[in-house]
Amino acid sequence: MKDPDRGPESQDAGASTAVRKRGKSSRRGKSKRTGETRDAANSAHASQAGVPGAAGRPVYNDAAEPARKRKRRRRGGNGLSNPATAIPSPVQVVSGAPDREGTSPAAPARAKKNKRKNKNRRGSQARPLAPVQLPSVSASPSVQARMPRADHGETGEAGRQRSDREHDGERAGHRGTDSYPQDLYAALDLGTNNCRLLIAQPTRPGQFRVVDAFSRIVRLGEGLGASGRLSDEAMERAVEALRICAGKLKSREIRRMRLIATEACRAAANGEEFLARVTAETGLKLEIINRETEARLAVSGCSSLVGRDARSVVLFDIGGGSSEIAVLRIGENRSNRLANHITHWTSLPVGVVTLSERHGGRDVSPTVFAAMVDEVDGMLARFDCPALDATMPLDDFYLIGTSGTVTTLAGVHLDLPRYDRRRVDGLWLSDSEVTEMQARLLSWDFAGRAANPCIGPDRADLVLAGCAILEAIRRRWPARRMRVADRGLREGLLTDMMADDGVWRRGRQRRSHRSGRER
Repeated sequence: MKDPDRGPESQDAGASTAVRKRGKSSRRGKSKRTGETRDAANSAHASQAGVPGAAGRPVYNDAAEPARKRKRRRRGGNGLSNPATAIPSPVQVVSGAPDREGTSPAAPARAKKNKRKNKNRRGSQARPLAPVQLPSVSASPSVQARMPRADHGETGEAGRQRSDREHDGERAGHRGTDSYPQDLYAALDLGTNNCRLLIAQPTRPGQFRVVDAFSRIVRLGEGLGASGRLSDEAMERAVEALRICAGKLKSREIRRMRLIATEACRAAANGEEFLARVTAETGLKLEIINRETEARLAVSGCSSLVGRDARSVVLFDIGGGSSEIAVLRIGENRSNRLANHITHWTSLPVGVVTLSERHGGRDVSPTVFAAMVDEVDGMLARFDCPALDATMPLDDFYLIGTSGTVTTLAGVHLDLPRYDRRRVDGLWLSDSEVTEMQARLLSWDFAGRAANPCIGPDRADLVLAGCAILEAIRRRWPARRMRVADRGLREGLLTDMMADDGVWRRGRQRRSHRSGRER
């Protein structure tokens, strides 16, 4: 009886012992005639298992085995008739055992015969699957727009555009695109400095998943402060960016969209005329919103960054042509729409573009920087807002900043090799860290600011003007900490549209699935 724990070689040795017991004298006589010793037999077994011989390759010597033993092996002694196809197993080689030189001429022929006989047999392991060639499918333009693109070390606005493309909104609770293929919302914000677009799909209550995004610096308000009109070059840059946005919107089935224009079109004498041209050339109909609406949208876009423990928050949005500030006081009963907690708001007629044009943005000395801060201080002095409650703990109050200035400070603070929205959005900065970052930027010249990957040449002449506005706000409302928000009007537009349509109401998903089955 064979021992299942013994290897093939040990079982062969057992079979050989059985043969030796039945014909002991005959076997001894045959060993004397052939001059084969017990050590040589062990060497033959070792060579049978594939141990290299004198020629440096495995030697299979079947001629030295008794005929009866070979017959038992072929009948299935260990289930393997061809040593060349045997499953390898550990072999112990006896020290001092001589290697056999040469093989029997019959061995190659017998191995070839066994190979033909076992050709169509299934081995002990599963056969590998045949390679399958998949047909090449070219993606449609709408799918290609969603494909991630390779990045090669973008800096400044190029890195922010890449980060916008990768911007996932609130990924948690993503339902997938199969549940509500029609629930796509779009928000476009044409500001004094940027043209931005977001296309998103609602997910769990209060959150959404970004499907597509676009951002480009157009500087629509360039020269507006001096002439009061939008220049031809600035309008051409904006129309070119809006054409791209129109292409993205036409390639998708949008359930609802809202396209807005802010301070540049609001203040320019030819703002309405420009929007008529946009409609004629791109098909997009933009609306000019007032300052109060702009402040409320900024608050709605940052609502998820206001923690439940907050009792009072000052939220500000430093734009290109204006800066909106909203004071929120949150009691025990918090509304689902954070904008309902606004007690005071203001819109300063100054932004990074207009302030830098008045004072110069390339070569900013400490004296020029102080003059910028003083100008904004004078505007804030006219804002009638009561002081914060002195009895309120300082940790219950903080600032929230949503602008390119604040996100730039965060990127410089983190020393990012390129701008990364995922690390910036929601970041906390202490008061001392903000002061340190502003001093660092002020110590750099224009070339140094342009070389920073989180600033780039497109923002190098604007960032210090934004720091001056931020410094004036910090003086008016001192706080221990500030939270950075890489979000704003677009997110506020999407949040309001989805809430108005009731996409986050309980039971909507169940009703939608039921109606889908009935169809």
